[in-house]
Amino acid sequence: MKKMKKPLLMVVSAVFLLVTVLAGCSNSGGNDPKPAATDSATNTNKGSEATDAPADQPWVFGSSPIEFSAYTHYSWQDFPDTMDANPFWKYLKENKQVTIKPIHAKGNSAQLMQTFMADSSQMPDVIYGDRYNPDIERLIANDQLVALDPYLDKYPNLKKYLNPKSMELLRSADGKLYKFPNWYTDKPTSTAGYVVNKKVYAELGSPALETFDDLYAYLKLVKEKYTDMIPLELDRGSEIQGQGVVYAGFGENNLYKSLSSDVQGVIKDDKLVSFFTDPSFRESQKYLAKLYREKLIAQDWWTQTRDVVAEKIVTGKVAVYAGSGVTTFASRGDSELRKADPNAGYFMIWPVRKAGLDKNKIFAGGYDALGWNVVTITKHAKDPEKIFAALDWMTGPEGMTISFFGPEGGNWKGFDENEQPIFTENYNEEEVTAIQAANDVVHIVGNVSYIDPAKLKYVNSLPLEKQNWAARWQRDITWPSSNDTTALTNINIEPDSPYGDTRQQIVDLTLETLAESTTAKSDADVDRILDAADKKANSYKYKELLEWRTERWHANRTILGE
Repeated sequence: MKKMKKPLLMVVSAVFLLVTVLAGCSNSGGNDPKPAATDSATNTNKGSEATDAPADQPWVFGSSPIEFSAYTHYSWQDFPDTMDANPFWKYLKENKQVTIKPIHAKGNSAQLMQTFMADSSQMPDVIYGDRYNPDIERLIANDQLVALDPYLDKYPNLKKYLNPKSMELLRSADGKLYKFPNWYTDKPTSTAGYVVNKKVYAELGSPALETFDDLYAYLKLVKEKYTDMIPLELDRGSEIQGQGVVYAGFGENNLYKSLSSDVQGVIKDDKLVSFFTDPSFRESQKYLAKLYREKLIAQDWWTQTRDVVAEKIVTGKVAVYAGSGVTTFASRGDSELRKADPNAGYFMIWPVRKAGLDKNKIFAGGYDALGWNVVTITKHAKDPEKIFAALDWMTGPEGMTISFFGPEGGNWKGFDENEQPIFTENYNEEEVTAIQAANDVVHIVGNVSYIDPAKLKYVNSLPLEKQNWAARWQRDITWPSSNDTTALTNINIEPDSPYGDTRQQIVDLTLETLAESTTAKSDADVDRILDAADKKANSYKYKELLEWRTERWHANRTILGE
């Protein structure tokens, strides 16, 4: 292997320690009882008097104590240290008799999972992670996870809100359902795109920011005028987050998901083919390499953590911010910056595109009816049914409303005829923004089909300048500029299958190649790196892997009726 320069070596080393997470549900009817306005109140503190329901009856969440351990299988993310440190978890502890004991990876998720696999007595009760992580499939293959099918009829929300066709795509090879999707939906959910620092933009004359040429000229101007500013911040380089958004703008109908570990290909003539040879991908890498060489993007963008990115956004040190999930940090940053200066803050722009392309065919992000992460319950759990009941409650009207708007009696009270929260005159936008940002890390399950209409119900009643930042830009930018990628679900390959090694080899090769080509010295250097990568990929049977995935993709389309 060619000896790499130190920055690149650091990049690649860090990349291999992280898990690729690319990517982002339907009302099928059901019998979910309407939530009464006083549900939360009547359930409070009555657990000590309640007893568990008979085995054939559903357990009422909050009627008796429940305790479980929870682990997030990411090296860049851990759950809060204590339940009191998070608003939603604190509510669960004080009102629903829930005790969650977090297990922290502290940057060593792979090693910790190996420990669990070697000694099942150490296994957490709940594991949250990437739907396509091979470790999840290994746990299923080794009979370590609980099948969820027996609980679907007893606890109604997942079955009610998730399209049954989509649920079929989530099932494992044995036909059973082991994975509770984190954000199921029947409509766009993307939060991908470009965020612009409002004050800097105004001070520089508010130039056009529609094409990559416009963006390049603007970033140059920022660098010239603001020496302490990052011209362009790309979120989580090691997970291809911001990079994927840029790639999507270099071709009409490009899929953000093409670079993800579970797809690894672009669609051409109704089949998946190599992205190393895709002309638009090559253009995007040359563009990024130019920005990197001219120091128009953060020089440590491959290795920095989410906390570092968040700090820069919240303190206004970034002129343009791009990524697959920009609204959480930007919303918080907008709120903080406006406290000091009403004219400061952030706004979003339509996804940047290559000049000459149709803006309405540029999709910065995609959405999957099944979300992107999953929650699984292990056989180590003492009472998996109660855990499922808790997860299901969290995605129902009461759980969703409390986690997004706080406990009943403050910003909302009771539900209307559509099961949507009734907002009060005490609704506090600043408080709601803070609640949503704080709870983001514990939103391990969610129901977009329910919560997005709830958010818009209030937002649409307000004048533009008073609307919730995230909800407004999702409605106006990120949702309409995303496309449905559900049919590309579940085309990942099991680690022990014939192409399991190929899949991992391509994942490793992709990350190394992206890092190397982004730091390339010239356009010719980018071509050389990608040519070499394509040649190596084919030696790994990349073409055969893509043919296998194409068959699975077509099968999914048949299930979905496309």
